[in-house]
Amino acid sequence: MTDTTSEPELGLRERKKAATRQALHEAALRLAFEHGPERVTVEAIADEAGVSRRTFSNYFANKEEALFYGDLQRMRQLAGLVRERPASESPWAALCAAAERFYRGLGDLDPEWMSRNRMVRRHPSLAAAQVQTFAALEREMAAEVALRLGPADPLGLRSQLIAGTFLAVLRISLTVWLERRPEVGYWDLASEALVEAGRGFA
Repeated sequence: MTDTTSEPELGLRERKKAATRQALHEAALRLAFEHGPERVTVEAIADEAGVSRRTFSNYFANKEEALFYGDLQRMRQLAGLVRERPASESPWAALCAAAERFYRGLGDLDPEWMSRNRMVRRHPSLAAAQVQTFAALEREMAAEVALRLGPADPLGLRSQLIAGTFLAVLRISLTVWLERRPEVGYWDLASEALVEAGRGFA
């Protein structure tokens, strides 16, 4: 049998899936902020996004996955940018260059929107899910660093230290930026912090 499905149609299908996944994520965040994460149900998220409960299950295993999807997606995009950096760059230089491209591409972050998301993520009922999500992100970033270090890091210790430090700098910079509301943009603050933190990895 000849496959009559064209590449453009496959692309459209994937875009629709991505849009549905994003709609569920945004619905989960919106409901969690309005009612508290502990009061949000999968059924409510599906209704808010205009899809069925079954459709929700095709994209996420639970509401926690839906809530943290944005963080996971952003870090996977960042890891992809690290992967594209020249092999001659040191791990820390590659991480910083990828982060600059990523955040410059995002443009100005909305402090109010970020604050609301942060309030939701800091809720006690989501603590375990948050730890699991960021542990997965750290492993993914450490794997990219390990490819650059190769045999020089046989146990993977240095890779994990570099990845953990890098992600901690981004997270702490965001916390300071949201709480202090400095005149500079988020990336300007984070890039300065990365320079300071990276002196030991140069």
